Order: sequence, then C-alpha cells, then structure tokens
Amino acid sequence: MRFLLVTLGCAKNEVDSDRMRALLLSAGFEEVDDAAEADVALVNTCSFLASATEESVEATLQIAEERSAGVRACPIVMCGCVPSRYGDELAPELPEVAAFVRAEDEDGIVGVVCDVLGVPAPASSAEGTLRTIEGASAFVKISEGCDRFCTFCAIPYIRGRYHSRTAEEVCAEVAALMAGGVREVVLIGQDTGVWGQDLGERDTLASLLRRVAEVVRPFGGWVRVLYLQPEGMTDELIATIRDVPEVLPYIDIPIQHCSARVLKAMGRPGSAEELAALFARLRAEIPGMVLRTTGMAGFPGETDEEADELYDFIASQEFDYCSVFAYSQEDGTAAARMEGQVPEEVKLERTQRLIDLTEQLGFAATAAHVGERVRVIVDGVEEGPDGPELIGHAWFQAPDSDGAVHIAEGEASVGDIVTVDLVDSFCYEMTGEIVKEDD
Repeated sequence: MRFLLVTLGCAKNEVDSDRMRALLLSAGFEEVDDAAEADVALVNTCSFLASATEESVEATLQIAEERSAGVRACPIVMCGCVPSRYGDELAPELPEVAAFVRAEDEDGIVGVVCDVLGVPAPASSAEGTLRTIEGASAFVKISEGCDRFCTFCAIPYIRGRYHSRTAEEVCAEVAALMAGGVREVVLIGQDTGVWGQDLGERDTLASLLRRVAEVVRPFGGWVRVLYLQPEGMTDELIATIRDVPEVLPYIDIPIQHCSARVLKAMGRPGSAEELAALFARLRAEIPGMVLRTTGMAGFPGETDEEADELYDFIASQEFDYCSVFAYSQEDGTAAARMEGQVPEEVKLERTQRLIDLTEQLGFAATAAHVGERVRVIVDGVEEGPDGPELIGHAWFQAPDSDGAVHIAEGEASVGDIVTVDLVDSFCYEMTGEIVKEDD
C-alpha cells in the first residue's frame, strides 16, 4: 500500500512527519509523492496562526478535489495541530477526511491508516529510534508542549503542557542519525531553555548539550540549538556554548517585543534594558557569536511610540537574522479578547517597516563573512547559472532558515564537511570556493 505525506508548518512538524513516515515504512508501506499513485494521503497540519489553519484545510481540500476529479480513490487522514486544536469540531466540517489524528496520537498512525484502508494491521510495531533523514542536517525534538501561556499563542492549547524527552532518548536518536550520515543536529522544542526542569535537578539544557556533543564528536559533527527564551540563558548554558567546540555559537532568542508594557501584556517578562544587557553579555562572553531573534508587530494596544521603540531596538542590536510577524488574533487566546486591536493596515505597515530594517541588517551581516575561510556542510547539488553547483551551509547559517553557500566548482558528497573560502554574497546567499589540500 502506498501513502502520500504532505507536511505544513514548522520544523517540529517535519520531525513528527518523519516519525510517521518511518513507522509506515517499517510496517511495509511505500511512500509516493503524487496523489494519483497513493492509496492514502496524510496531511500533517499547522494551526499556529489562523492563516496556517486555512492553508492546512486548503491543502486537504485540494487532495479531495483531485480525488473527485478522477484521480484514484485516496482517503485522507488529517494529522497534527489542526485536529489537536479543534478536535471533534472538524468531522462535521470536513466530511472529505476519513480520520483525524491529534499530534499526541501520531505514534499510532499505522493502526489508523490500516483502519481507513480496511487492511489488517501488522502483527507487531517497530520500536526504537525511527528516522528517515537522508540529508546532512536533522532536527531533533527535545521536548513537547509549552507552559508559558503567552497571551498571543495557542501552542499550549494545541500541544499541551511542557514535558522533556529524556537525555537517553535524545542521545540515542542523535547517535542513529549520525550513523546514518547526518553531520548536524538541530535541537528544537517550543522552549528549549527549560529542558530538563521536569526531569531532575541535574538535568539542564547545558548538560544535554554536553552529552549530545560527545555523541557527535567522533563524526566531526555540529550541534545547534534553537528557540531559547531570554531567561533560559543561564551561566552554565553560556559557558557550554562558548567552551564546547561541537556546540555552535549560534543563539536564537525570540524577543517578540522590547517594550516592558507590551511584553507584560504578552505575558512575557523583560524590558529593552534587560534584553540589551543580555545581548551585550552574550557578545562579550561568546566572541563571534551569531544572534537570531523574532519580533512581532501590531500586538493589541501597541502604540506608534512602542512600534518605534521596537524598530529602534532591533536597529541598535544589529541582529544577524530576524524574523518578523504581524500579530494574529487567534481564537481562544487572551490577546484575542483584548481591547485596542490594531487595524490590519497598520499592522502590515509596521511589519513591512521592520522587515525592511531586518533585511538591511541581515544582508550586511551576511556580507561581513566574505573573505572568511569556514567549514561548510554539503546539503546537496542544484542547477546553477553555470551548471551544477554544490549547496551547503556554514556554521552561522541554520538549515532551512538563513540562506546557503553556493560552490560552483569542486567535488563532495552530501554530508561532507568541506573547507571553503567565502568570496561573495547576495542578500542572505553566499558563494564560495573549496580550499584544496595544498592551499
């Protein structure tokens, strides 16, 4: 039996999809990339924003439309965040869907698919670490859920309360990925900085990073961690990022805003002064560090002056990378019920103004690396303007986020780590030349 798997949303969803893919493959299913060839279609949905929910529903209905237009019968299974968020409300609204699987139930995907297809389930299920990664980098979830309950965010209602995976589970998965050819693991979770607080006093993100570093060291691999909240930057964690060579000095801290009043309304601590002091400390203690953040424009009640404060703060900090989002009024969140909702046109104007600024800063930060000799992980081969070229990323570029290094000449395989001279940049992209052994 053949399945089509469509994934929407963030890297955490990519990890969940890979787990479901591995479970289905181990049960004897075959993956295809065309609904016309599939016996069942799975859509792993995102519901972080209303627009993401709409995209997920549209993708599901598109498959249903193709099916009704003459494509072979292909029942649809909707998985992930949309079923987790809306639950029993979905069945009457989406009769085209044969089954709904919440995120927390995805490990039972084989049984669900077999029920939908009317075929017997395998006698036994696969156990252990299951991934199907064939590239050079892999995301590894170290936790699920979130306890923050920021007033703008629905994640705690979708994914539940925070719980950490054990260090043993994480390290076993990393070891299997490394043995399979992966050379960079990116640790992710909704709030990675609090990893381990539900496990024991000695379990911290810093201790986990040191253990993962030991696993990747024999392979010459890299460890990157994303989604750190400001208060998660402990002395121990800063020292670990600085002192453990395998842990990249790439720090991702989403601030959302800098105004103390707006942050308090968001249910988040901090102020511009506290954030500036943190970033100054990080730059002083971790030389050459790359800093990524996220900002939100148009939160309810945000004044013109507070929008200017965020703009000026981002400009003063000169972040290497900064994602910007317009506030979205999400059902079920506290912020959706707040007075002072900012008009859509004002939100979009403030968002675009920030995007223009962050691109200016990001392009300059990328260009500053021209002339450096760096290690680059080879991710694949693409057709360039002058023929095939290697595509990779350097330590200061998170995979799937921050641009790439294009290498027009040289031979290497996916997963190789090569030494490259960076010779030019364009926006977030860079070009480089492989350094020969005798150079």
